Amino acid sequence: MRSLYVAEASLWLPTLKAGETILLSGRVYTARDAAHKRLDGLLDAGEALPFDLQGAFVYYAGPTPAPAGKVCGSFGPTTSCRMDGFASRLYRRGLAGTIGKGGRSPAVADAIKETGGTYLIAVGGAGAFCASKITSCREIAFHDLGCESIKELTFKDFPLTVAIDSKGNDLFAR
Repeated sequence: MRSLYVAEASLWLPTLKAGETILLSGRVYTARDAAHKRLDGLLDAGEALPFDLQGAFVYYAGPTPAPAGKVCGSFGPTTSCRMDGFASRLYRRGLAGTIGKGGRSPAVADAIKETGGTYLIAVGGAGAFCASKITSCREIAFHDLGCESIKELTFKDFPLTVAIDSKGNDLFAR
């Protein structure tokens, strides 16, 4: 299992293969349904996004409240296909990858192949374990959305499986 860093994604993205398991470290952002709708509205209005999409990774997740002394609460992945209506546009604007669970639409798989991005999956139902791999959590946008606000996370050896690689190979299409 390879240990990879978000900051070096342009080097390792082309080498990933669907079905491969990796350990990811570095800065990752969260966004779910409501946040994606707002991001889409900002793009429509020609306004700046709350984070730079170039080379970024978005984790489809929302935490439970952080217990005393913890960085965050349980932080497992949510079903990715709910963001499929927004994902292709974000990939085409520089997003390197998304992280969630479940399959993606053919349109998203095509956008991933077109842009050389990736889609990674985390283990569903393991939110407490996922939280143990997050070393910082800071809310950066859409505070009124609560657990669906956009957060900046730092992953440390977060285990993920490549579901769609940069060549379009799709683990769910097998």
